[in-house]
Amino acid sequence: MKQIILLILCLPTFAFGMTVSYELRMPKPQNHYYEVQMNISGNEDAQVEVKMPVWTPGSYLVREFSKNVNLVKAFTKDGKSISVTKKSKNAWIINAGKEKDIQVKYEVYAFELSVRTPFLDLTHGFVSGSGVFMYTEKSKNQSGNVTIFPHESFKRISTSLPGDHGYTGLGQRFQFENYDQLVDCPMEIGNQEIFEFTAAGVLHTVAMYGEANYSVEQLKRDMPKIVEAETAVIGKNPNKTYTFIVHNVVDGQGGLEHMNSCVLSVNRWTYAGKQYVDFLNLVAHEYFHLWNVKRIRPVELGPFNYDSENYTSLLWVMEGFTSYYDELILRRTGFYTEEEFLAKLQSSINYVEGTPGSRVQPVAHASFDAWVKAYRPNENSSNTTMTYYSRGSVLASVIDAIIITETDGKKCLDHFLQQLYTTYYEGLKRGFSEAEFKMELAKFVGKNMDEFFAKYVDGTEIIPYKEYYTPVGLNVQDITTNNPSFGASVREEGGKVIVKSVRFGSSAEDAGISVGDEIIGCNGYRVDQAMFEGMMSGMSNFDSCEILVAREEQLFSVKATIKPYKKPQFLLTKSSANEKRLHYWLR
Repeated sequence: MKQIILLILCLPTFAFGMTVSYELRMPKPQNHYYEVQMNISGNEDAQVEVKMPVWTPGSYLVREFSKNVNLVKAFTKDGKSISVTKKSKNAWIINAGKEKDIQVKYEVYAFELSVRTPFLDLTHGFVSGSGVFMYTEKSKNQSGNVTIFPHESFKRISTSLPGDHGYTGLGQRFQFENYDQLVDCPMEIGNQEIFEFTAAGVLHTVAMYGEANYSVEQLKRDMPKIVEAETAVIGKNPNKTYTFIVHNVVDGQGGLEHMNSCVLSVNRWTYAGKQYVDFLNLVAHEYFHLWNVKRIRPVELGPFNYDSENYTSLLWVMEGFTSYYDELILRRTGFYTEEEFLAKLQSSINYVEGTPGSRVQPVAHASFDAWVKAYRPNENSSNTTMTYYSRGSVLASVIDAIIITETDGKKCLDHFLQQLYTTYYEGLKRGFSEAEFKMELAKFVGKNMDEFFAKYVDGTEIIPYKEYYTPVGLNVQDITTNNPSFGASVREEGGKVIVKSVRFGSSAEDAGISVGDEIIGCNGYRVDQAMFEGMMSGMSNFDSCEILVAREEQLFSVKATIKPYKKPQFLLTKSSANEKRLHYWLR
Protein backbone atom coordinates (compact mmCIF):
# COMPACT_ATOMS: atom_id res chain seq x y z
CA MET A 1 0.00 0.00 0.00
CA LYS A 2 1.48 3.35 -0.98
CA GLN A 3 1.58 5.96 1.75
CA ILE A 4 1.82 9.53 0.46
CA ILE A 5 2.36 12.51 2.78
CA LEU A 6 0.63 15.58 1.44
CA LEU A 7 0.14 19.24 2.31
CA ILE A 8 -3.24 20.56 1.20
CA LEU A 9 -3.22 24.14 -0.07
CA CYS A 10 -5.54 26.23 -2.16
CA LEU A 11 -4.01 26.58 -5.61
CA PRO A 12 -5.07 28.68 -8.60
CA THR A 13 -7.13 26.80 -11.13
CA PHE A 14 -6.10 28.66 -14.24
CA ALA A 15 -2.68 29.47 -15.71
CA PHE A 16 -1.98 31.79 -18.61
CA GLY A 17 0.76 31.70 -21.24
CA MET A 18 3.56 29.17 -21.11
CA THR A 19 3.17 26.45 -18.46
CA VAL A 20 5.50 23.68 -17.40
CA SER A 21 4.96 20.28 -15.82
CA TYR A 22 7.49 17.61 -14.90
CA GLU A 23 7.82 13.85 -14.80
CA LEU A 24 10.48 12.30 -12.55
CA ARG A 25 11.63 8.69 -12.92
CA MET A 26 14.29 6.57 -11.23
CA PRO A 27 14.25 3.18 -13.04
CA LYS A 28 17.71 2.10 -11.84
CA PRO A 29 18.53 3.74 -8.48
CA GLN A 30 21.93 2.05 -8.24
CA ASN A 31 23.22 4.19 -11.12
CA HIS A 32 22.22 7.35 -9.18
CA TYR A 33 20.41 8.96 -12.12
CA TYR A 34 17.06 10.73 -12.06
CA GLU A 35 15.35 10.87 -15.45
CA VAL A 36 13.53 14.17 -15.87
CA GLN A 37 10.96 15.12 -18.48
CA MET A 38 9.99 18.78 -18.60
CA ASN A 39 6.74 19.32 -20.51
CA ILE A 40 6.36 22.84 -21.90
CA SER A 41 2.91 23.89 -23.09
CA GLY A 42 1.64 27.10 -24.68
CA ASN A 43 4.98 28.13 -26.14
CA GLU A 44 4.88 31.09 -28.55
CA ASP A 45 8.63 31.59 -29.08
CA ALA A 46 10.84 30.29 -31.86
CA GLN A 47 13.56 29.72 -29.28
CA VAL A 48 13.01 28.58 -25.70
CA GLU A 49 15.66 29.00 -23.05
CA VAL A 50 15.68 26.44 -20.20
CA LYS A 51 17.95 26.87 -17.19
CA MET A 52 19.21 24.95 -14.19
CA PRO A 53 19.73 26.92 -10.94
CA VAL A 54 23.32 27.44 -9.82
CA TRP A 55 22.46 27.51 -6.09
CA THR A 56 19.74 26.55 -3.64
CA PRO A 57 18.06 29.05 -1.29
CA GLY A 58 19.31 28.80 2.28
CA SER A 59 22.78 27.65 1.26
CA TYR A 60 24.74 30.65 0.08
CA LEU A 61 27.20 29.16 -2.39
CA VAL A 62 27.11 28.78 -6.16
CA ARG A 63 27.16 24.99 -6.52
CA GLU A 64 26.80 24.72 -10.30
CA PHE A 65 24.05 22.08 -10.37
CA SER A 66 24.30 21.92 -14.16
CA LYS A 67 27.53 19.93 -13.69
CA ASN A 68 25.35 16.88 -12.94
CA VAL A 69 23.16 17.23 -16.05
CA ASN A 70 23.77 14.93 -19.01
CA LEU A 71 22.93 15.73 -22.62
CA VAL A 72 19.72 17.74 -22.88
CA LYS A 73 17.32 16.60 -25.58
CA ALA A 74 14.03 18.06 -26.85
CA PHE A 75 11.12 16.59 -28.77
CA THR A 76 7.82 17.61 -30.26
CA LYS A 77 4.59 16.23 -28.83
CA ASP A 78 4.64 13.43 -31.41
CA GLY A 79 8.26 12.50 -30.69
CA LYS A 80 10.17 14.40 -33.39
CA SER A 81 13.61 15.56 -32.29
CA ILE A 82 14.25 19.31 -31.82
CA SER A 83 17.78 20.74 -31.86
CA VAL A 84 19.22 22.00 -28.57
CA THR A 85 22.30 24.21 -28.20
CA LYS A 86 24.18 25.18 -25.04
CA LYS A 87 24.03 28.91 -24.31
CA SER A 88 25.89 29.23 -21.01
CA LYS A 89 27.02 27.10 -18.08
CA ASN A 90 23.43 26.56 -16.89
CA ALA A 91 21.27 27.44 -19.92
CA TRP A 92 20.19 25.67 -23.09
CA ILE A 93 18.39 27.01 -26.17
CA ILE A 94 15.66 24.85 -27.71
CA ASN A 95 15.06 25.74 -31.35
CA ALA A 96 11.31 25.26 -31.17
CA GLY A 97 10.24 26.96 -34.38
CA LYS A 98 6.44 26.98 -34.28
CA GLU A 99 6.08 24.13 -31.80
CA LYS A 100 3.77 25.02 -28.92
CA ASP A 101 4.23 21.81 -26.95
CA ILE A 102 7.77 20.60 -26.20
CA GLN A 103 9.23 17.75 -24.19
CA VAL A 104 12.66 18.39 -22.69
CA LYS A 105 14.45 15.28 -21.44
CA TYR A 106 17.65 15.05 -19.40
CA GLU A 107 19.34 12.98 -16.71
CA VAL A 108 20.63 14.26 -13.36
CA TYR A 109 23.42 12.43 -11.56
CA ALA A 110 22.50 12.44 -7.86
CA PHE A 111 25.04 10.98 -5.46
CA GLU A 112 25.79 13.63 -2.84
CA LEU A 113 23.69 13.04 0.25
CA SER A 114 23.32 16.44 1.89
CA VAL A 115 20.41 18.66 2.86
CA ARG A 116 20.95 20.80 -0.26
CA THR A 117 21.71 18.28 -3.04
CA PRO A 118 19.73 15.46 -4.69
CA PHE A 119 20.60 11.83 -3.97
CA LEU A 120 19.55 8.44 -5.26
CA ASP A 121 20.58 4.88 -4.50
CA LEU A 122 18.91 1.56 -3.75
CA THR A 123 17.94 2.67 -0.23
CA HIS A 124 16.09 5.88 -1.07
CA GLY A 125 15.81 8.99 -3.21
CA PHE A 126 16.04 12.57 -2.01
CA VAL A 127 15.00 15.41 -4.30
CA SER A 128 16.27 18.91 -3.65
CA GLY A 129 14.40 20.68 -6.43
CA SER A 130 16.97 23.29 -7.46
CA GLY A 131 19.39 20.51 -8.40
CA VAL A 132 16.82 18.54 -10.41
CA PHE A 133 14.22 20.74 -12.12
CA MET A 134 15.00 23.20 -14.91
CA TYR A 135 12.86 26.27 -15.48
CA THR A 136 12.04 28.98 -18.00
CA GLU A 137 11.78 32.64 -17.08
CA LYS A 138 8.35 32.86 -18.72
CA SER A 139 6.84 30.06 -16.67
CA LYS A 140 8.53 30.68 -13.30
CA ASN A 141 5.45 32.31 -11.83
CA GLN A 142 2.95 29.86 -13.32
CA SER A 143 1.40 26.90 -11.54
CA GLY A 144 2.06 23.37 -12.68
CA ASN A 145 2.46 19.79 -11.55
CA VAL A 146 5.15 17.18 -11.07
CA THR A 147 4.46 13.47 -11.42
CA ILE A 148 6.74 11.13 -9.49
CA PHE A 149 7.29 7.57 -10.70
CA PRO A 150 9.08 5.93 -7.77
CA HIS A 151 11.23 2.87 -8.24
CA GLU A 152 9.14 -0.22 -7.57
CA SER A 153 10.95 -0.82 -4.26
CA PHE A 154 10.06 2.64 -2.92
CA LYS A 155 6.64 2.76 -1.27
CA ARG A 156 6.39 6.26 0.22
CA ILE A 157 6.79 9.88 -0.85
CA SER A 158 7.14 12.57 1.82
CA THR A 159 6.88 16.19 0.70
CA SER A 160 5.04 19.36 1.60
CA LEU A 161 3.84 19.78 -2.00
CA PRO A 162 0.06 19.31 -2.21
CA GLY A 163 -1.12 16.20 -3.98
CA ASP A 164 -3.36 16.28 -7.01
CA HIS A 165 -6.38 14.32 -5.77
CA GLY A 166 -8.08 14.50 -9.14
CA TYR A 167 -5.22 12.73 -10.90
CA THR A 168 -5.93 9.10 -11.85
CA GLY A 169 -2.90 8.27 -14.02
CA LEU A 170 0.25 6.36 -13.20
CA GLY A 171 2.69 7.71 -10.65
CA GLN A 172 1.89 10.22 -7.94
CA ARG A 173 1.17 13.79 -9.04
CA PHE A 174 1.73 16.92 -6.96
CA GLN A 175 0.92 20.55 -7.68
CA PHE A 176 2.94 23.72 -7.26
CA GLU A 177 1.89 27.38 -7.37
CA ASN A 178 5.13 28.51 -9.02
CA TYR A 179 8.72 27.41 -9.51
CA ASP A 180 9.80 28.90 -6.17
CA GLN A 181 7.38 26.60 -4.37
CA LEU A 182 8.48 23.57 -6.38
CA VAL A 183 12.13 23.90 -5.39
CA ASP A 184 11.18 24.90 -1.84
CA CYS A 185 9.49 21.54 -1.20
CA PRO A 186 12.06 18.73 -0.99
CA MET A 187 10.94 15.14 -1.46
CA GLU A 188 11.94 11.98 0.37
CA ILE A 189 11.18 8.90 -1.76
CA GLY A 190 11.70 5.45 -0.29
CA ASN A 191 10.62 3.40 2.70
CA GLN A 192 11.10 5.94 5.47
CA GLU A 193 9.32 5.60 8.79
CA ILE A 194 6.60 8.21 9.14
CA PHE A 195 4.84 9.57 12.19
CA GLU A 196 2.72 12.64 12.92
CA PHE A 197 1.93 15.05 15.71
CA THR A 198 -0.17 18.19 16.01
CA ALA A 199 1.20 21.30 17.69
CA ALA A 200 0.20 24.98 17.50
CA GLY A 201 -2.80 23.85 15.47
CA VAL A 202 -0.53 22.50 12.72
CA LEU A 203 -0.27 18.88 11.57
CA HIS A 204 3.41 17.90 11.50
CA THR A 205 4.72 14.91 9.58
CA VAL A 206 8.15 13.45 10.34
CA ALA A 207 9.83 11.21 7.74
CA MET A 208 12.79 9.28 9.19
CA TYR A 209 15.30 7.76 6.75
CA GLY A 210 17.95 5.37 8.07
CA GLU A 211 18.38 3.13 11.07
CA ALA A 212 18.84 5.10 14.29
CA ASN A 213 18.33 4.98 18.06
CA TYR A 214 15.35 7.34 18.09
CA SER A 215 12.16 6.80 20.03
CA VAL A 216 9.04 7.89 18.18
CA GLU A 217 7.17 8.43 21.42
CA GLN A 218 9.94 10.61 22.82
CA LEU A 219 10.08 12.70 19.64
CA LYS A 220 6.29 13.06 19.60
CA ARG A 221 6.55 14.38 23.16
CA ASP A 222 9.52 16.75 22.73
CA MET A 223 9.26 18.17 19.20
CA PRO A 224 5.81 19.70 19.87
CA LYS A 225 7.26 21.64 22.81
CA ILE A 226 9.64 23.39 20.42
CA VAL A 227 6.90 24.06 17.88
CA GLU A 228 4.60 25.57 20.53
CA ALA A 229 7.36 27.73 22.07
CA GLU A 230 8.53 29.07 18.72
CA THR A 231 5.00 29.77 17.53
CA ALA A 232 4.52 31.79 20.74
CA VAL A 233 7.50 34.00 19.77
CA ILE A 234 5.72 35.35 16.69
CA GLY A 235 2.20 34.72 17.96
CA LYS A 236 0.97 32.80 14.92
CA ASN A 237 1.96 29.85 12.77
CA PRO A 238 1.35 30.47 9.04
CA ASN A 239 1.19 26.79 8.04
CA LYS A 240 -1.60 24.26 8.02
CA THR A 241 0.84 21.35 7.73
CA TYR A 242 4.62 21.00 8.05
CA THR A 243 7.05 18.24 7.06
CA PHE A 244 10.33 17.22 8.71
CA ILE A 245 12.59 15.07 6.54
CA VAL A 246 15.31 13.53 8.72
CA HIS A 247 18.34 11.71 7.33
CA ASN A 248 19.96 9.49 9.94
CA VAL A 249 23.49 8.95 8.64
CA VAL A 250 27.07 8.51 9.86
CA ASP A 251 28.18 12.08 9.15
CA GLY A 252 25.39 14.48 10.14
CA GLN A 253 25.62 17.79 8.30
CA GLY A 254 22.98 20.04 9.88
CA GLY A 255 19.79 21.27 8.29
CA LEU A 256 18.16 23.39 5.60
CA GLU A 257 14.97 25.39 6.00
CA HIS A 258 11.94 25.73 3.72
CA MET A 259 8.60 27.56 3.93
CA ASN A 260 6.66 24.58 5.29
CA SER A 261 9.29 21.89 5.72
CA CYS A 262 12.92 21.32 6.58
CA VAL A 263 15.59 18.69 6.02
CA LEU A 264 17.78 17.53 8.91
CA SER A 265 20.94 15.46 8.54
CA VAL A 266 22.13 13.94 11.84
CA ASN A 267 24.32 11.18 13.16
CA ARG A 268 22.20 8.05 13.51
CA TRP A 269 23.08 7.67 17.22
CA THR A 270 22.20 11.24 18.15
CA TYR A 271 18.99 10.48 20.05
CA ALA A 272 20.46 9.87 23.52
CA GLY A 273 22.20 11.96 26.18
CA LYS A 274 23.69 15.33 25.30
CA GLN A 275 23.49 14.50 21.59
CA TYR A 276 19.71 14.35 21.84
CA VAL A 277 19.57 17.92 23.13
CA ASP A 278 21.80 18.88 20.18
CA PHE A 279 19.23 17.27 17.88
CA LEU A 280 16.44 19.30 19.48
CA ASN A 281 18.62 22.39 19.03
CA LEU A 282 18.81 21.65 15.30
CA VAL A 283 15.03 21.15 15.17
CA ALA A 284 14.58 24.50 16.91
CA HIS A 285 16.96 26.24 14.51
CA GLU A 286 15.44 25.00 11.27
CA TYR A 287 11.85 25.35 12.47
CA PHE A 288 12.42 28.95 13.55
CA HIS A 289 13.53 29.69 10.00
CA LEU A 290 9.95 29.23 8.76
CA TRP A 291 9.48 32.74 10.17
CA ASN A 292 12.97 34.22 10.25
CA VAL A 293 14.36 34.13 6.68
CA LYS A 294 11.43 32.49 4.88
CA ARG A 295 8.93 35.21 5.86
CA ILE A 296 10.79 37.79 7.95
CA ARG A 297 13.55 38.37 5.43
CA PRO A 298 15.81 40.75 3.54
CA VAL A 299 14.25 42.02 0.34
CA GLU A 300 17.05 40.35 -1.64
CA LEU A 301 16.00 36.84 -0.57
CA GLY A 302 12.94 36.38 -2.73
CA PRO A 303 11.78 36.20 -5.38
CA PHE A 304 15.09 34.49 -6.13
CA ASN A 305 17.58 34.94 -8.90
CA TYR A 306 18.69 31.35 -9.51
CA ASP A 307 21.40 32.30 -12.00
CA SER A 308 23.85 34.00 -9.65
CA GLU A 309 24.56 35.12 -6.09
CA ASN A 310 21.84 36.93 -4.12
CA TYR A 311 23.79 39.30 -1.87
CA THR A 312 22.54 40.70 1.44
CA SER A 313 24.26 42.23 4.47
CA LEU A 314 21.60 40.83 6.81
CA LEU A 315 22.49 37.15 7.14
CA TRP A 316 23.66 37.99 10.66
CA VAL A 317 19.98 38.67 11.42
CA MET A 318 18.63 35.69 9.51
CA GLU A 319 21.08 33.08 10.78
CA GLY A 320 22.38 34.87 13.88
CA PHE A 321 18.97 35.64 15.40
CA THR A 322 17.88 32.10 14.59
CA SER A 323 20.98 30.71 16.31
CA TYR A 324 20.16 32.82 19.36
CA TYR A 325 16.58 31.56 19.45
CA ASP A 326 17.49 27.91 18.99
CA GLU A 327 19.30 28.14 22.36
CA LEU A 328 16.72 30.41 23.99
CA ILE A 329 13.87 28.09 22.98
CA LEU A 330 15.60 25.15 24.65
CA ARG A 331 15.71 27.25 27.81
CA ARG A 332 12.01 28.20 27.48
CA THR A 333 11.04 24.57 27.00
CA GLY A 334 13.13 23.38 29.93
CA PHE A 335 15.79 21.46 28.00
CA TYR A 336 18.39 23.96 29.33
CA THR A 337 18.65 25.33 32.84
CA GLU A 338 19.35 29.06 33.27
CA GLU A 339 22.97 28.18 34.00
CA GLU A 340 23.29 26.04 30.88
CA PHE A 341 21.85 28.78 28.69
CA LEU A 342 24.22 31.37 30.17
CA ALA A 343 27.15 28.98 29.67
CA LYS A 344 26.19 28.67 26.00
CA LEU A 345 25.96 32.45 25.68
CA GLN A 346 29.31 32.93 27.41
CA SER A 347 30.92 30.37 25.11
CA SER A 348 29.58 32.17 22.04
CA ILE A 349 30.84 35.53 23.28
CA ASN A 350 34.30 34.20 24.01
CA TYR A 351 34.49 32.43 20.67
CA VAL A 352 33.43 35.57 18.81
CA GLU A 353 35.66 38.03 20.63
CA GLY A 354 38.59 35.61 20.89
CA THR A 355 38.74 34.91 17.16
CA PRO A 356 41.29 37.13 15.33
CA GLY A 357 38.93 37.51 12.36
CA SER A 358 36.45 39.39 14.57
CA ARG A 359 38.79 42.38 14.54
CA VAL A 360 39.10 42.24 10.75
CA GLN A 361 35.70 41.41 9.24
CA PRO A 362 32.49 43.21 10.32
CA VAL A 363 29.49 40.92 10.64
CA ALA A 364 27.66 42.83 7.89
CA HIS A 365 30.57 42.07 5.56
CA ALA A 366 30.59 38.44 6.68
CA SER A 367 26.94 38.29 5.61
CA PHE A 368 27.57 39.85 2.22
CA ASP A 369 30.68 37.77 1.55
CA ALA A 370 29.11 34.45 2.55
CA TRP A 371 29.09 33.52 -1.13
CA VAL A 372 32.85 33.89 -1.54
CA LYS A 373 34.26 33.31 1.96
CA ALA A 374 32.00 31.47 4.41
CA TYR A 375 31.62 28.33 2.30
CA ARG A 376 35.16 28.49 0.89
CA PRO A 377 37.40 28.67 3.97
CA ASN A 378 41.15 28.38 3.65
CA GLU A 379 44.09 28.18 6.04
CA ASN A 380 43.91 31.94 6.68
CA SER A 381 40.15 32.22 7.29
CA SER A 382 40.37 32.33 11.09
CA ASN A 383 42.62 35.38 10.77
CA THR A 384 40.32 37.33 8.51
CA THR A 385 36.71 36.18 8.89
CA MET A 386 33.96 35.81 11.49
CA THR A 387 30.88 33.63 11.18
CA TYR A 388 27.64 35.59 10.99
CA TYR A 389 25.97 32.75 12.88
CA SER A 390 27.94 33.25 16.11
CA ARG A 391 28.41 37.00 16.03
CA GLY A 392 24.81 37.46 14.90
CA SER A 393 23.65 35.31 17.82
CA VAL A 394 25.62 37.41 20.29
CA LEU A 395 24.24 40.62 18.77
CA ALA A 396 20.72 39.20 19.06
CA SER A 397 21.26 38.66 22.79
CA VAL A 398 22.50 42.23 23.19
CA ILE A 399 19.55 43.67 21.24
CA ASP A 400 17.22 41.52 23.34
CA ALA A 401 18.84 42.96 26.49
CA ILE A 402 18.46 46.51 25.14
CA ILE A 403 14.74 46.01 24.47
CA ILE A 404 14.14 44.43 27.88
CA THR A 405 15.98 47.31 29.57
CA GLU A 406 14.24 50.06 27.61
CA THR A 407 10.79 48.57 28.33
CA ASP A 408 11.61 47.55 31.93
CA GLY A 409 10.92 43.91 31.21
CA LYS A 410 7.63 44.39 29.40
CA LYS A 411 8.89 43.57 25.89
CA CYS A 412 11.75 41.63 24.32
CA LEU A 413 13.14 40.65 20.94
CA ASP A 414 10.03 38.52 20.34
CA HIS A 415 7.94 41.64 19.99
CA PHE A 416 10.32 43.26 17.52
CA LEU A 417 10.17 40.16 15.31
CA GLN A 418 6.38 40.25 15.57
CA GLN A 419 6.46 43.82 14.28
CA LEU A 420 8.65 42.87 11.31
CA TYR A 421 6.36 39.93 10.52
CA THR A 422 3.22 42.06 10.65
CA THR A 423 4.64 45.06 8.80
CA TYR A 424 6.58 43.42 5.99
CA TYR A 425 5.39 39.84 5.51
CA GLU A 426 1.69 40.34 6.20
CA GLY A 427 1.34 44.03 5.34
CA LEU A 428 3.75 44.93 2.55
CA LYS A 429 4.17 41.29 1.44
CA ARG A 430 7.89 41.72 0.85
CA GLY A 431 11.22 41.71 2.60
CA PHE A 432 12.97 44.72 4.10
CA SER A 433 16.11 46.59 3.16
CA GLU A 434 19.07 47.05 5.50
CA ALA A 435 18.06 50.69 6.02
CA GLU A 436 14.49 49.65 6.85
CA PHE A 437 15.69 47.08 9.37
CA LYS A 438 17.83 49.69 11.16
CA MET A 439 14.96 52.20 11.09
CA GLU A 440 12.47 49.68 12.49
CA LEU A 441 14.82 48.65 15.30
CA ALA A 442 15.57 52.25 16.31
CA LYS A 443 11.86 53.06 16.29
CA PHE A 444 11.08 49.98 18.36
CA VAL A 445 13.68 50.59 21.09
CA GLY A 446 13.05 54.33 21.06
CA LYS A 447 16.65 55.38 20.62
CA ASN A 448 19.13 56.11 17.84
CA MET A 449 21.05 52.95 16.90
CA ASP A 450 23.49 54.47 14.38
CA GLU A 451 26.50 54.26 16.69
CA PHE A 452 25.63 50.69 17.68
CA PHE A 453 25.55 49.60 14.04
CA ALA A 454 28.67 51.57 13.15
CA LYS A 455 30.72 49.95 15.92
CA TYR A 456 29.40 46.40 16.18
CA VAL A 457 27.65 45.55 12.89
CA ASP A 458 29.53 47.56 10.29
CA GLY A 459 32.59 47.78 12.53
CA THR A 460 34.71 45.34 14.52
CA GLU A 461 34.83 46.79 18.03
CA ILE A 462 34.43 44.57 21.07
CA ILE A 463 30.88 44.90 22.41
CA PRO A 464 30.72 46.48 25.92
CA TYR A 465 28.82 43.54 27.39
CA LYS A 466 28.77 44.91 30.90
CA GLU A 467 26.91 48.01 29.71
CA TYR A 468 24.19 45.95 28.07
CA TYR A 469 23.90 42.91 30.36
CA THR A 470 24.10 44.53 33.81
CA PRO A 471 20.63 46.14 33.51
CA VAL A 472 19.12 42.70 32.80
CA GLY A 473 20.64 41.00 35.83
CA LEU A 474 24.01 39.68 34.68
CA ASN A 475 27.45 40.31 36.13
CA VAL A 476 30.06 40.59 33.39
CA GLN A 477 33.69 40.09 34.35
CA ASP A 478 36.47 40.77 31.86
CA ILE A 479 38.93 37.89 32.25
CA THR A 480 41.00 38.68 29.17
CA THR A 481 44.24 36.71 29.17
CA ASN A 482 47.72 37.75 28.10
CA ASN A 483 49.36 34.35 28.07
CA PRO A 484 52.39 33.09 26.15
CA SER A 485 51.41 31.66 22.79
CA PHE A 486 53.27 30.13 19.86
CA GLY A 487 50.32 30.87 17.60
CA ALA A 488 50.26 27.82 15.33
CA SER A 489 48.16 24.65 15.52
CA VAL A 490 49.39 21.28 14.29
CA ARG A 491 47.92 17.92 13.41
CA GLU A 492 49.25 14.38 13.11
CA GLU A 493 49.21 13.27 9.48
CA GLY A 494 50.77 10.00 8.37
CA GLY A 495 53.10 10.04 11.36
CA LYS A 496 54.18 13.61 10.61
CA VAL A 497 53.48 16.81 12.57
CA ILE A 498 51.91 19.21 10.06
CA VAL A 499 51.09 22.88 10.66
CA LYS A 500 47.39 23.45 9.97
CA SER A 501 46.99 27.15 10.92
CA VAL A 502 49.14 30.16 11.80
CA ARG A 503 47.65 33.12 13.67
CA PHE A 504 48.27 36.58 12.28
CA GLY A 505 50.99 38.45 14.20
CA SER A 506 52.01 35.38 16.20
CA SER A 507 55.42 34.06 17.20
CA ALA A 508 55.04 31.30 14.60
CA GLU A 509 54.36 33.82 11.83
CA ASP A 510 57.32 35.98 12.93
CA ALA A 511 59.56 32.92 12.81
CA GLY A 512 58.50 32.11 9.25
CA ILE A 513 56.33 29.05 9.91
CA SER A 514 53.72 28.40 7.19
CA VAL A 515 50.66 26.20 6.93
CA GLY A 516 51.70 22.83 5.50
CA ASP A 517 55.17 22.84 7.06
CA GLU A 518 56.29 19.66 8.79
CA ILE A 519 57.65 20.14 12.31
CA ILE A 520 60.40 17.58 12.76
CA GLY A 521 62.19 18.73 15.90
CA CYS A 522 62.40 21.34 18.63
CA ASN A 523 65.45 22.31 20.69
CA GLY A 524 67.38 19.27 19.47
CA TYR A 525 64.61 16.70 20.04
CA ARG A 526 62.53 14.85 17.47
CA VAL A 527 58.88 15.54 18.27
CA ASP A 528 55.44 14.07 17.68
CA GLN A 529 52.26 16.15 17.99
CA ALA A 530 51.80 15.63 21.73
CA MET A 531 55.44 16.36 22.53
CA PHE A 532 55.57 19.51 20.41
CA GLU A 533 52.33 20.87 21.84
CA GLY A 534 53.57 20.10 25.35
CA MET A 535 56.84 21.92 24.75
CA MET A 536 55.02 24.98 23.38
CA SER A 537 52.54 25.08 26.27
CA GLY A 538 55.45 24.99 28.74
CA MET A 539 57.05 28.13 27.30
CA SER A 540 56.98 31.48 29.08
CA ASN A 541 56.71 34.89 27.49
CA PHE A 542 59.84 35.79 25.52
CA ASP A 543 61.37 32.31 25.76
CA SER A 544 63.08 31.20 22.55
CA CYS A 545 63.22 27.83 20.84
CA GLU A 546 64.87 26.31 17.77
CA ILE A 547 62.48 24.45 15.47
CA LEU A 548 63.52 22.07 12.68
CA VAL A 549 61.15 22.34 9.73
CA ALA A 550 60.67 20.47 6.43
CA ARG A 551 59.08 22.31 3.50
CA GLU A 552 58.91 20.79 0.04
CA GLU A 553 61.42 18.16 1.27
CA GLN A 554 63.97 20.84 2.23
CA LEU A 555 65.15 21.08 5.84
CA PHE A 556 65.80 24.34 7.67
CA SER A 557 65.75 25.70 11.21
CA VAL A 558 63.87 28.72 12.52
CA LYS A 559 64.10 30.54 15.84
CA ALA A 560 60.82 31.39 17.52
CA THR A 561 60.46 33.83 20.39
CA ILE A 562 57.26 33.30 22.36
CA LYS A 563 55.09 36.42 22.67
CA PRO A 564 52.09 37.18 24.90
CA TYR A 565 48.74 36.92 23.16
CA LYS A 566 45.87 39.07 24.34
CA LYS A 567 42.69 37.02 23.97
CA PRO A 568 39.43 38.73 25.02
CA GLN A 569 37.40 36.57 27.43
CA PHE A 570 34.34 37.26 29.59
CA LEU A 571 32.67 35.54 32.54
CA LEU A 572 28.88 35.78 32.95
CA THR A 573 27.16 35.19 36.28
CA LYS A 574 23.70 35.96 37.60
CA SER A 575 23.31 39.11 39.70
CA SER A 576 20.96 39.72 42.60
CA ALA A 577 20.10 43.09 41.05
CA ASN A 578 17.46 43.33 38.32
CA GLU A 579 16.27 39.79 39.00
CA LYS A 580 12.84 40.54 37.55
CA ARG A 581 14.31 41.43 34.17
CA LEU A 582 16.63 38.42 34.26
CA HIS A 583 13.77 36.02 34.95
CA TYR A 584 11.75 37.61 32.15
CA TRP A 585 14.68 37.11 29.78
CA LEU A 586 15.42 33.53 30.84
CA ARG A 587 11.82 32.44 31.43
